[in-house]
Amino acid sequence: MKKIFLIAVLVLGAAAIFLSPLIKEYLAKQEHEFTLNTSNGIIHKSDFEGKVLGVFFGYTFCPDVCPTTMSTLARAISTFSEDDQKKFQALFISVDPKRDKVDNLKEYVEFFNPTFIGATSDRENLDDIVKRYKVYYKLIEEENSSIDYTVSHTANVYLFNKKGILVDKISHFEGVEEVIEILRKYL
Repeated sequence: MKKIFLIAVLVLGAAAIFLSPLIKEYLAKQEHEFTLNTSNGIIHKSDFEGKVLGVFFGYTFCPDVCPTTMSTLARAISTFSEDDQKKFQALFISVDPKRDKVDNLKEYVEFFNPTFIGATSDRENLDDIVKRYKVYYKLIEEENSSIDYTVSHTANVYLFNKKGILVDKISHFEGVEEVIEILRKYL
């Protein structure tokens, strides 16, 4: 009886050691999972496994950070071979669902690169996603302005490897050459 118990403990211990990395990977993927709306329908982060995914949170009325970051990302991607470009997906998530609808998001991101995807959701879902990504955003009223408000927000591109695991962040302060170097590591 003691032998059976000892064998069972050893088998369970070996299984735990073997399964531990798989469980950690699964939990890491789930931490950043999302469901969002695009002009082509609903997407999930898991839809992009097999590609390097760059996720950026912003809004289309952004006067500086968003267009600069999207432009830098587009310029960096354009330097890669066609095959490597197919291994990357940029996703712009709007935290301004009041003004940013899926159709104008599509137009906005495709201005930078026709393969980029624009997405959004309702405020409750967005708040859940930004909390899990540890992203900051805040609506700031603009008195005597035609745009009513701006949005202060985190300005990083969250980079996921082909397995869907968060592996890096690209600051909007990075130049094209630095972004190329970072992306090259994961493509």
